[in-house]
Amino acid sequence: MYTDRHGMDKLADFIQHEIEFPGKIARAEKGLRAQRVQEWLVLHDVKLVIDGDFGSATDRGVRDFQTRTNLPVTGVVNEETWSVLVAPMVASLVVPANLPVAYGGAVRAFARQLLVWHPREAGGQNRGPWVRLFMDGQDGEAWAWCAGFVRFVMRQAAEALDMDMPIEGHVGCDQFAQQAKAANLFIPEADVEAHHLAGGALFLNRKTETDWVHIGLVMSATDDVLRTLEGNTNDDGSREGYEVCLRTRGYANKDFIRL
Repeated sequence: MYTDRHGMDKLADFIQHEIEFPGKIARAEKGLRAQRVQEWLVLHDVKLVIDGDFGSATDRGVRDFQTRTNLPVTGVVNEETWSVLVAPMVASLVVPANLPVAYGGAVRAFARQLLVWHPREAGGQNRGPWVRLFMDGQDGEAWAWCAGFVRFVMRQAAEALDMDMPIEGHVGCDQFAQQAKAANLFIPEADVEAHHLAGGALFLNRKTETDWVHIGLVMSATDDVLRTLEGNTNDDGSREGYEVCLRTRGYANKDFIRL
């Protein structure tokens, strides 16, 4: 399960692993639990190195975070501090109010909700809690996550509406394109018109006729401009960016998938 409809204990195991309190974490802790504290501190704009070593810098970071959020200043990550650290991810798993009943609208609603919390990498290329959320628990340099982000919000929408996804989705752009072609949902650039995208769509950046290198959501479309919401991008539109953000794009070198 990808959305908190029936309680956090029903969520997929890899999601629970990101948000469940793992027990008290304090100075001298080393390893994954210390790393996860550091990742969330960085995501809350506490500037420190993510090295899995809860030393003096991490202790100071925890105290600064506790001060800023009106928590008892102890330097220890107890359940209360942990809950505030992971609150953005927990909030992103809730079904949005007034969720549209149409699938494409629901996908956009979940994506907009995620955008509020500014998902981004922490600890290096394609790393951190948000990447693992979108990639079924995986992260690291090899796990480019633009397609994983799209698949995640598609899963959330289908689950909330209690319906099947139009295509299964994948962590690879080429596989998204192949699935869309098989389902007769693929629209090549030469054939697309803005009204084709009104009910919900994905865009694919095309490198060659058989190779697509980036994917995102079409939030709105006019005859010459797309407003998009994308993961693993940045202000330069890189396919190896670091965040979820809104962008404005043209139609050139893009194909589309109807939702």
